[in-house]
Amino acid sequence: MSLEVIEIETAPKPTASVIILHGLGADGNDFVPVAQELDLASVGAVRFVFPSAPTRPVTLNGGYVMRAWYDILGADPGLDGRPREDEAGLRKSQALVDALIAKERARGVAARRIVLAGFSQGCAMTFMTGLRHGERLAGLLGMSGYLPLAAQTAAERSPANAGLPIFQAHGNADTVIPIARASASRDALVALGYPVEWHAYPMPHSVCAPEIADMNRWLLRVLA
Repeated sequence: MSLEVIEIETAPKPTASVIILHGLGADGNDFVPVAQELDLASVGAVRFVFPSAPTRPVTLNGGYVMRAWYDILGADPGLDGRPREDEAGLRKSQALVDALIAKERARGVAARRIVLAGFSQGCAMTFMTGLRHGERLAGLLGMSGYLPLAAQTAAERSPANAGLPIFQAHGNADTVIPIARASASRDALVALGYPVEWHAYPMPHSVCAPEIADMNRWLLRVLA
């Protein structure tokens, strides 16, 4: 399966790529305005890649078919006390995101010049894929999301991306993914040795201007 993708290049012949994964029910258009607010001119030409997730029934939404990187099985935890997760769906989308990275590599962008970013479900896919990717990336940028399959991350993570820089941001008024789940993910990542730049903002499940400014500074650093 190939994904529908929107691409924006800040100048010809990009030498860096930022792949941004949207949240549940959105599509590749969702983060185009956010990317247009970023100023990465000092790191050279950048290609922004905005894929749209496949459509699938989402259990939590009564089986309604929408764009989703994986199914949301419900609010009730499993037998181990953790939220039930669609492991099969996560792994299928991991392969799709890995293919997006491979496409950028085939177009001449070094892996160390590729940032994987995402919001909500897209954040989960960013952590899911980036930590397991076989080549060293520039960094992972997660907005309003969490670490999926957390208990399996230590065994499955790639040595190539040990110590990978991570930007993680969340709203302290988020009622979709409570900030406690995000901070637990942050703590798990730090415990595994990842340098997490953590930000909390007075916002709901969304993106705000100070967050975009902080993202801009972080991107300039990891792509320098």
